[in-house]
Amino acid sequence: MEGRHYQSLPQSKLKAETAYHLPDPSVTPPVNASTPAVEVMTDLRRIAVVTIAFDSLIEDANQKMIAHGVRTLMVIDDQRHVIGIVTSTDILGEKPMQITHARGIHHAEILVHDVMTPANRLEVIDLQAVLTARVGDVLETLKRSRRQHALVVDQAPGGRQMVRGIFSATQIARQLEIAPSPPDTGPTFAEIRTAISS
Repeated sequence: MEGRHYQSLPQSKLKAETAYHLPDPSVTPPVNASTPAVEVMTDLRRIAVVTIAFDSLIEDANQKMIAHGVRTLMVIDDQRHVIGIVTSTDILGEKPMQITHARGIHHAEILVHDVMTPANRLEVIDLQAVLTARVGDVLETLKRSRRQHALVVDQAPGGRQMVRGIFSATQIARQLEIAPSPPDTGPTFAEIRTAISS
């Protein structure tokens, strides 16, 4: 940047009755079961994943989800390794109540690692499979695994596995223009199936 001179761009006042552009359907065609799967994947090379430390309180995780408008956080350790995921269902569902009864602790004391799904229980999809898959294949995968989310992985140059993307049933439902579900639940697969078959 040294030696290069930058100039301020010309500006003017917004005119009265200015409208705004709507998405061009030819640029962003509607999503359906035959749409390439990669088009509904949240690509972590383009969109930063929202993370939380494993020893954070679940209330902090809940506030972070609300602030970022997401229902899933990637749980990381001190070296930024992925050690699990935590969803809004994990935080707002039955798990916290079961823990308070079993351990005799207060809800405010429950940590993320108490309710998260640990990494060794997460199934992942290789990016190479995603590149040839369709949205319908992703939905079938989520349905069979009975999960609302799936992680997509690729390999770093040294061969280390890296999380490259995330599929979210909620995000796919949004792209299919299915009405939003209550905040603590995702769309049902019946709702998604109806939307892609109509």
